Amino acid sequence: MKNIMPSLKIGDLIIPKPIIQGGMGVGISLSGLAAAVANEGGIGVIASVGIGLLEDDFEDNYQLANQRALRNEIRKAKANSKGIIGLNAMVALTDFKEIINIAIDEKIDILFCGAGLPIDIPHEVGIKRLIESKVKTVPIVSSGLATKIILRKWDRNFGIIPDAFVVEGPLAGGHLGYKREDLELDKNILENIIPKVIAEIKPFEDKYNKEIPVIAGGGIYTGMDVYNILKNTGAKAVQMGTRFVGTKECDATDEFKNEYLKCKEDDIVIINSPVGLPGRAIRNEFLINVEHKKEKIRCPWICLKSCNIKTAHYCIGQALANAKKGNLEKGFAFCGANAYRIDKIVSVHELFEELEKEYSEAVESENI
Repeated sequence: MKNIMPSLKIGDLIIPKPIIQGGMGVGISLSGLAAAVANEGGIGVIASVGIGLLEDDFEDNYQLANQRALRNEIRKAKANSKGIIGLNAMVALTDFKEIINIAIDEKIDILFCGAGLPIDIPHEVGIKRLIESKVKTVPIVSSGLATKIILRKWDRNFGIIPDAFVVEGPLAGGHLGYKREDLELDKNILENIIPKVIAEIKPFEDKYNKEIPVIAGGGIYTGMDVYNILKNTGAKAVQMGTRFVGTKECDATDEFKNEYLKCKEDDIVIINSPVGLPGRAIRNEFLINVEHKKEKIRCPWICLKSCNIKTAHYCIGQALANAKKGNLEKGFAFCGANAYRIDKIVSVHELFEELEKEYSEAVESENI
């Protein structure tokens, strides 16, 4: 099938298809998934949080295990793909600075940064080093205000600006950049946020004579969704996470993927995460139990700056690590709002074919 989707341009990078695979942490999107997506013409994304979980010394040397595993995963993804590979790094990580510097060392193509405002990346990496590396920096935001803060800080303090922005709406999976009570407000619908972000970007595009594309994420599931969001909002590409869990190449275990296959719409709930943010997940016995009973917690990692071990009902790092390994009795699966729609596991190639077919059908129906 001939691809009729528009390509995405981020600086001097040309991405053939405007589809970014969302980074899914604690072992769900590693080199296997990222390489497969990149080979289809999208951007494959490795998630750095908890990446060292399968290393032998993970329990005792959390940061060293993460950093070793990160180098290995980036190298494997690059070896197995000729496409574009990105890294998702959470600003809230206690080893965020080390993670992004490793990404620069290993010549990652794109650095996606969320879970906090990445206002100091040029300082933590070094402005000259960041520019010379040609690594593209892409903050993940949920509002025009966050976009403005990042742009102003980078402009004033460093004399450079990010290369693109991902805008995540309230239908995304995992931790959400909204207060729980704001998730269903009309002003926070993805289609309403994107124009506000674009408006904040425009003056800086003019000042730097540089296009800063916006990537839309959260609740995008079909090729028709891709077409509609690109046509109606000014976004240049989409980010999709949940769809890629339902692929053979996803680095999750079969037990983890089965949580998606068997879940119903009512099983998808908003939880209060120990990190102080709401999150979207598939409700199971583990989540039901920790709602009412505080676990005895030992924190071996201190992985997130915002996690309060004194008030947390459970260790989210351990719960997600258990889920990655397929032990859902002691963990749970994060997901997007459309996880219940996944009813089979397909290859990444088959998924891209389906998305392109649906996109083509949307274009044809528009032209009738």
